[in-house]
Amino acid sequence: MNILVSEWLRTKRTAIRWLTFFMPFFVAVCAIIYITFRKGTTQEFIFEGFFTIWTAVIIPVGAGVLSDYIVYEEEMAGNFNGFLSSGISRTKLYLGKFLLLFFCSAICTFIAVCVLYIGINYVVFDSANIMIFLSAAVLAVTGTLPLLALHLWVSFARGMGASIGISFAGILMAVLFGTTNLGDNIWMFIPWAWPVKLGMLPGTHFIMNSGVISSSEIINNTTRTALVGLVVVVAALLLFLLLGILWFRKWENS
Repeated sequence: MNILVSEWLRTKRTAIRWLTFFMPFFVAVCAIIYITFRKGTTQEFIFEGFFTIWTAVIIPVGAGVLSDYIVYEEEMAGNFNGFLSSGISRTKLYLGKFLLLFFCSAICTFIAVCVLYIGINYVVFDSANIMIFLSAAVLAVTGTLPLLALHLWVSFARGMGASIGISFAGILMAVLFGTTNLGDNIWMFIPWAWPVKLGMLPGTHFIMNSGVISSSEIINNTTRTALVGLVVVVAALLLFLLLGILWFRKWENS
């Protein structure tokens, strides 16, 4: 916790805080404005549209931009010399950056979801199911963790721009393998598809209410996707973090 607090204090007067607090507010407000003027809007449409854009576009780009910017700030503050010679173990330094990434990503997602909920609850509908949206936010953030670990490693290893470049390729993979039938059998091997698959799971509530598909089939498919998704997320997170830490401990900043 002390590491996270220290890292957060160092973001004062940087673009990181603007990205964390202003960007999700802006995205959610734009979504509210759109659905306000769209006729026949349903909660299902709002949920699917918002979380598709958030998990398949915003999260891949955000992971790349935040990772690059956090590492870039350290590079500009003395070419990493002060950072690496602080007397803190390299493992803690690396984990501190990862925790900052996780904190910013989580806050960003929950701000967007809460603003969206307030908007649709008081502007579009009389009552919206907050638990569906919050559950989706938690699962989306969970699916983002391996991406953050991967992008942080790439940002340190390859410098400014590499992580952002990968994130744009990640958008394509998230859209193709996370939102279409192309990824039905391979999405579990595509890290950028994990936030999409996990984040959309609570939306099965709307399908169950429609009665188009039997509840037992929906529950079985949802449970299977959740189990597979959580297993690969945990495994990939541990792998990317471990490899990143091992590399960082031997890094000579050259």
